[in-house]
Formats: sequence, structure tokens, C-alpha cells
Amino acid sequence: MRRLLCWWMPLLAVSGFVSTAPAHAQSFPTKPIRLIVPFAPGGTSEVLARMIAHRMGDLLGQTVIVDTRPGAAGSLGAGITATAQPDGHTLLFTSLSPIVINMHIPGVKISYNPEKDFSPISVITKVPSVFAVQSSFQVKTIQELVAAAKAAPGKLSYSSSGTGSVNHLIGEMFKATAGIDILHVPYKGAGLGLIGLLSKEVNMTLAAPPAVLPYIRNNQLRALAVSSAKRSPPLPEVPTVGESGYPGFDLTAWYCMMAPAGTPQKVVDTLRGALIKTISEPPVLDRLLAEGAPPEPNTSAEFSRLISADLKTWAKAVKLAGLQGGD
Repeated sequence: MRRLLCWWMPLLAVSGFVSTAPAHAQSFPTKPIRLIVPFAPGGTSEVLARMIAHRMGDLLGQTVIVDTRPGAAGSLGAGITATAQPDGHTLLFTSLSPIVINMHIPGVKISYNPEKDFSPISVITKVPSVFAVQSSFQVKTIQELVAAAKAAPGKLSYSSSGTGSVNHLIGEMFKATAGIDILHVPYKGAGLGLIGLLSKEVNMTLAAPPAVLPYIRNNQLRALAVSSAKRSPPLPEVPTVGESGYPGFDLTAWYCMMAPAGTPQKVVDTLRGALIKTISEPPVLDRLLAEGAPPEPNTSAEFSRLISADLKTWAKAVKLAGLQGGD
């Protein structure tokens, strides 16, 4: 009997290892997840990321830590993610700027290929830019803004979340459409751009609804228009740029979550499932709707096609706006 046991014990040990090894290899996540936001605190990306991180962490059974890494119009944080270990524990939460705009902007350093160096997880939402001024500013409509700009070319200014950001590009597109000259003042994030507006360093800002709504609701800021074809649900009284005299003007930004390329598909699927559940149910869903950022998730394949299409779309927009780097 002893010999029999001695003969079977190694096989039992090996059998046990073989049966448990796949489960161990597939266990995810095994440690806290780092969610890189490539912009400064206070901007839309960080606001949305913090809104989602806690609930998503609960679903995954690990803490999701928001790590802001501003720089190079979002390309710094995107580059950090692209070179991270592709195990699902380092993710990118960003606007479309570092993915489909920055490579078209002269002077913005890109260390990654947006189509090859990331595993798309899902788009989260699509939102317009809000043209906002201080409540005490004499301009109350887009028409009045254009008139003031034409009366004093180059004297008015607007802030954005940085050179090459989607808000910057929408601002430049509007300038080209309206035929006006307004000085662009880039900040390291929408939050700092809002501070610049509130401290009267600039006359206007362009930012997504989640970043500006608190200031509009407490009457510190006034919204002149939104950049989308349709009005924003939390700002139903605010006209679109198209309604303000420039029909056809329709530009929006999407926000998304991505992983480094090479992340196992099962891990990507797990992350996507947790993300979609997070944004599709209260309380996060209610908060997204209140902030004017309704969920618009898609599959990884759909997301990849969107990136390819938008690389071309925004390249044309950059060219049309006559955008130059380093302003």
C-alpha cells in the first residue's frame, strides 16, 4: 500500500497542478488597476474616470486607481499606457484627442501608433463642446461673440484643455467657419482652463458639459452654444452653433477606455463587460445623463473602425482650420 501511495502521490500533485494552473493563469484582475487619465485634474476625462472607477472596481473585485498624467496634449499619458505591461492592470481613459487628433498637429510628440499600440475596450460617451463665458461678460449669444470679435480682431481669447485637444480644434473650426480672429490660450487641462476663465485671464472657454455644468448651474458661467447638431439634454435652453447662424456645424468628442496592445482578449472582454455594466446602471448611468454624457458603448471591433475613420475625419478638420502647433 505504501508503494502504491508513493507511486500515485507525484501523479496526484501533477494532476492537481495541471487542473488549477489554467484557472490561476486566467484569474483577472490580481491587483489594483491603474487607470491613466492623460489630462490634468478637473477636466472632463478625469471627472468621468472618477465617476466610473469606483463602481467598476467593485464589479472587478479590485480597486481602480485614477492616475492623472498630463502632458503633450494627452500624448504623454497615452504613451505611458501603450508601453505598459499588457495584462489589463494599466488602462487608458481619454478623450479622442491623443488617439485621432494629436498625430496631425505639428509639434505634438507622439510615441505610439493609435491603431497598433492599443487594444480598444469601448467608447463610453460622445459629448459636444460648450462655448461658455463669465456670467458678467457682455456677450450673451454666439452672434454677439462674432460681432465683438470682428470689431476687435485678436483681442478676445478662449481657453482649451491644450494645444491639439478636441476643444481647441473645435474652437479653431468655429473661427474658420465664422471668419473671426480669437486668441487661443492653451492650458494643461480643462480644469485649469476654467480657472483661467473664472479669473478673467481669458474671455471664453470651450469644454465638455461635465466640466462646465457645475459653474453654469451656480451662475458663474453662461453657455452661449454647444458644438453638436442637437442640443445637450442638461442644457436644453442653450442653442447649437448651427441654430446660431452656422448650419451644418456639428463636432463632438468621444471618451473611451483602452488597454495596451497585446492584452489578452479574455481580459479585454472582462474589462468591457464591467465597464458597460457600470455605465448602463444607476447610479453611474443617472450621473452620466445628468452631466450630459449619455452612454454610447460599442464593441472592440466597432471601436477600431471608429478610430480608423476619425483619423481621416479630424485630419481634414485640422487642415480646414489651418491649425498650427505650439500656439
